[in-house]
Amino acid sequence: MHIRRSAEEIAANRARYEEHQKKGLEFAPTALPGKSPLPAPVADAASIIHREIIPGGWYWSTRVKPFETLRISLDAGFSSLAMVAWKASEPSERLNLPDTVKLQWTTGLGKGRVIFSDMGRVMFSITEDSSAAHDCLMGGSNTQSNAAKYPDAITRNTRDNLILLATKLGLDRRDIPAALSLFAPVRVDSEGRFEWRPELMNDGDYIDLRAEMEMTVGFSNCPHPLDPNPVCAPKPVTVTRLAAVVPEAGDLCRTATAEAVRGFENNAFATA
Repeated sequence: MHIRRSAEEIAANRARYEEHQKKGLEFAPTALPGKSPLPAPVADAASIIHREIIPGGWYWSTRVKPFETLRISLDAGFSSLAMVAWKASEPSERLNLPDTVKLQWTTGLGKGRVIFSDMGRVMFSITEDSSAAHDCLMGGSNTQSNAAKYPDAITRNTRDNLILLATKLGLDRRDIPAALSLFAPVRVDSEGRFEWRPELMNDGDYIDLRAEMEMTVGFSNCPHPLDPNPVCAPKPVTVTRLAAVVPEAGDLCRTATAEAVRGFENNAFATA
């Protein structure tokens, strides 16, 4: 049954939300920085555990240990990369974008932000990010969205890629969380409509994701549903796994927001 709400009720609900948001944002011990400079710093060869180039249309998964970093970089040109993650020892705990958004009062993920699991723990810290143009609202492509965009082409899509990836990991399609689309410049306009903002991207963009628990991480390199390119031609994306570096006591991601502080407390409690 559809319930119609009055303008007064909608306004009251919005006012309550904005008041909660204000309180949530007031506690910010550390100001969040701007975008990371380009080009990406050159990784010391001794720190590189593995480097994978994911071809356009394909998928890949890897295991990461606490404090290792995944550097995802657009070395070959623009492409969006969908990402999912599961706790290695208990894959029922997985990446949770709704909680990531709600707990930090923003859909804008960039340097200094964290990515939460569905257990209120921190899975990743975003330690560097040159674009801050990532989509945590729409998810990746599927058969239907590709058929509408590329009616005369045979293409791969993120949903099918993630099903294949999960199956190879011994998981079911029901275990697949909503995917975070990296390098997808999606924003919401004043009317609540999604829009593609290519001016937010830069040549050679990259993001560094520090693992905060042992995880299995999966990627799919397929065009985002809103990508206006009429041709399905995603470029290769480089994922570099870097050796663990223990964060310092005043680490930005661990102190920037009250929600992150609580998330890391949950991480510590789980390993105690």
